[in-house]
Amino acid sequence: MRNTFAKEVTNLAKTDKRVVLLSGDIGNKLFDEFKEVDAQRFYNCGVAEANMMGVAAGMALSGLRPIVYTITPFTTTRCFEQIRVDVCYHQAPVIIVGTGAGLSYAELGPTHHSLEDLAILRTLPGMIVLAPCDAKELQCALRAALQQDQPVYIRIGKKGEPVIHPNLERLEFGKALPVTKGSDIALLSTGTLMPEVLKAAELLKEKGISAEVMSFHTIKPLDTAYLTQAVQSFKLLVSIEEHGVIGGLGSAIAEWLATQPISKPFLSLGTPDEFMHEIGSQEYAREKYGLVGEKIVASILQRLGQSACV
Repeated sequence: MRNTFAKEVTNLAKTDKRVVLLSGDIGNKLFDEFKEVDAQRFYNCGVAEANMMGVAAGMALSGLRPIVYTITPFTTTRCFEQIRVDVCYHQAPVIIVGTGAGLSYAELGPTHHSLEDLAILRTLPGMIVLAPCDAKELQCALRAALQQDQPVYIRIGKKGEPVIHPNLERLEFGKALPVTKGSDIALLSTGTLMPEVLKAAELLKEKGISAEVMSFHTIKPLDTAYLTQAVQSFKLLVSIEEHGVIGGLGSAIAEWLATQPISKPFLSLGTPDEFMHEIGSQEYAREKYGLVGEKIVASILQRLGQSACV
């Protein structure tokens, strides 16, 4: 996804002279093409992320369209005060991009994990919060973000994510995208965990359970129109995310469900309320926290009261 990000930002810079790119000491070679378009619009701010966010806010309030890019924990938790006070308080149209989200950098330890970014940023007034599932959603999200007059946060993976929507040309914030149709349960996924969710849907199909899969690329604003229809149509709603179970997509859906006149069985899958102290690959981390196809199915079957053998 980061290669797609670099290409799309370069394309946007060619057509919109307001676009400037700020990087937190990463991706220098990645942005060579951007610098060929206009080196004066690329700023390597070094390991000074809080300062970078303040600079971006000032640029946005001066008529530019800054895009801030670095590894997710360093563009969210490290500079949360600047996002809150400099960006959101002024409704400065800054596009904040966090790469290597979730457990993408599991092998680098907790300093590089981001399992709370969706939770903290969706609490900020006026902030749009996105987690594209593939490169096509990311492309469309960047184009749409540039049309907004408010802050936008985009959480992306690292590299090698499969394309889920090869023909996608545009997306609408707050409107989830269908991936597969189903009739029994709804699997509501956000971010790059989608391949495991699709695997889970196939395994459920083998057990006679028809699962609809939806890509909730937008966590805020939430697609309540789809949810309103889903609570009428499915016997179970399941949110699945590479993020803590506190404050992410699952929490957003649960908050909405609590306001509705109809109750509906709901299962929220994500990482537990703990730091991951082991060192391992992203695949190892997902397995550990039950975020792989087989374990997702086991959790769903347990919730449905069926056998968990897959």
